[in-house]
Amino acid sequence: ADARSDIFAFGCVLYEILSGKRAFPGTSSASIMASILEREPAALDLPSPLERVIATSLAKDPDRRFQNVLDLKRALHWAMEPQPVAAAVAKPRRWYWAATAGAVAAAALGGWAVSPSRSVKPEEPVMRFKISPPEKTTFTFLVISPDGRRVAFIATDAARKRQLWVRDLDAIAARPLAGTDGARNPFWSPDSRAIAFFADGKLKKIEAAGGPPQVLADAEENIAGGAWSSAGVIVYRPSPLGPMFQVSAGGGDPKPATQLDISQSEGSHGWPQFLPGGRRFLYHNRSRQPGIYIGSLDSKEEKVRVMASESSAVYAATPDGSGRLLFLRGRTLMAQPFDPEKLKISGEAVPVADPVGISWERPGFSVASNGALVVDTIDSARELRWFDRSGKPLGTVGGRADYIGINLSPDDRRLAADVEGDIWTIDLARDAASRLTFHPALDAVTIWSPDSKRIAFTSTRDGRWSLYWKLSSGASEEELLVNTNGVKLFSGWSPDGRYLLYSESSDRKTGWDIWVLPVEGDRKPYLFLQTEFDEHWGRFSPDGKWIAYVSNESGKNEVFVRPFSPGQPGSGGKVQVSNGGGELPRWRGDGKELFYIGPDRQMTVAAVKPGSAAFEAAIPQVLFPTQTPKGNFATYAVTADGQRFLVNQPPQDTAPNPATIILNWAAGVKK
Repeated sequence: ADARSDIFAFGCVLYEILSGKRAFPGTSSASIMASILEREPAALDLPSPLERVIATSLAKDPDRRFQNVLDLKRALHWAMEPQPVAAAVAKPRRWYWAATAGAVAAAALGGWAVSPSRSVKPEEPVMRFKISPPEKTTFTFLVISPDGRRVAFIATDAARKRQLWVRDLDAIAARPLAGTDGARNPFWSPDSRAIAFFADGKLKKIEAAGGPPQVLADAEENIAGGAWSSAGVIVYRPSPLGPMFQVSAGGGDPKPATQLDISQSEGSHGWPQFLPGGRRFLYHNRSRQPGIYIGSLDSKEEKVRVMASESSAVYAATPDGSGRLLFLRGRTLMAQPFDPEKLKISGEAVPVADPVGISWERPGFSVASNGALVVDTIDSARELRWFDRSGKPLGTVGGRADYIGINLSPDDRRLAADVEGDIWTIDLARDAASRLTFHPALDAVTIWSPDSKRIAFTSTRDGRWSLYWKLSSGASEEELLVNTNGVKLFSGWSPDGRYLLYSESSDRKTGWDIWVLPVEGDRKPYLFLQTEFDEHWGRFSPDGKWIAYVSNESGKNEVFVRPFSPGQPGSGGKVQVSNGGGELPRWRGDGKELFYIGPDRQMTVAAVKPGSAAFEAAIPQVLFPTQTPKGNFATYAVTADGQRFLVNQPPQDTAPNPATIILNWAAGVKK
């Protein structure tokens, strides 16, 4: 970009003045850019000297344009000299308007070329344009680079393949980054040269220009983003919930960046954003007092609450030297003055854009240091849809909401669902929903008792990942079952009602382990399975003799089965059921089939020979593809007869929406 770019723009304006038409027409930003790159402007019926001035100004090669404004001014003056009589007679009216426009342009150029220091630069307006996802994909999680020149995003194709892409704002098309399959939650380096993201249980980074990704640290299942400091430190949350950690941008051993406050029932910290200086950062705190807080790389004890909020916020410097805190109020993006030194907001919040999407505490916007802003309207609302064994849709349950885990009661009459940190039950016959928990902390990951009278669940209400249960009718208070350190997630209940299964991650050397919690007696839990690998999502067979579970001992998640003996750790031979990947096993009510989510998110089933002394399973068969998200949550349920499946998935009637790029957004919020 130099003076020759301005000459090109001047040529566009002069062309439109003389013709009444645009030099490069189009109905969208993409079509206009294509016209500029691929086509020449239509010829004008003008005297040849003036046509040459326009053509030279609009040359695609900058070296073929006028090299400075003075040359352009001289060419215009020459073009305005009297023309031969024949030409003047042949085009009297056209030449009059051309001469008038040319004279005005030359006079304007004279002032521009001679006295630029005396000109008054007009205030930059707010400008908006759309960008669309790559063909046959939808995109989510758009983040603009700090210099405002590129946008990174996650694109998902029809086969549910997810990949990281980059779009240069001065380019027509986006480009995928090889080696980023399964990527989620990207964020930029401060110099706009690299992108960090999460995939395969790792925090990774890759150059925006391409190249092999580099693993930085473990990140079991990140759903809370990250931030890259100018000090060369990345802050992120490696687990589905809990505190955040910090690690060098070059990789290494993570160490705590924040710690949970038990007295405030804090369950998770996430979506960090660094403030100027690269030491302090904003983050969202899910607690008894949810909101935007300040953390620091220098001290995990520093904790300043900036404002109440149900989602994260971003700081943006503005051209006038002040700064704004950008956050959502409902679906409206708001901006409010914020002092990053005093850590205080002031004045009134004013709207910037509406509507804006939101996905589990993360608003759908990203801001650059040059005043550029990207806004998407993608909403995290999902639907619960029934399917038969062939994958034929059979209708939906409940309305659209931020569903996470779902579980059918053993009698198939009710559903328990995790919705925005609380547990709801849905009467399937009446399609009527009732809220079961009301605590401001996180309540999730439910399991039904065999008689459908109780629901056990995980909660962070005491500042730790504790296990509770409650009558499914809601006619009782929550009762604490287990309160120890580590993240704990319920997964199964024995058919006789005497034992609960849960997964716990408290030891970084062994990862996820499976525990058994006796419901009767002293309720002292004991280990069922612990190795150097991750074992989780244990499910009792309907006869109580077997436990199906997931392990990554082969390098990827697979479904295994082991025998269960009360009071004893997992012993005896294990049997691998899945082949090529498997997650979230569920038994048919009579134990004759074992379902799971296979490779490429396909609903898969393996026939089981019941009643035998040794466990036997047939070769797995694919039933139908799903759109369930990855994660350690129950994203589908199956009826006891194994004929219908309830799947947590994106709404089917949602068309992909383009994202909006807003340039100079701060000009609209000065008042």
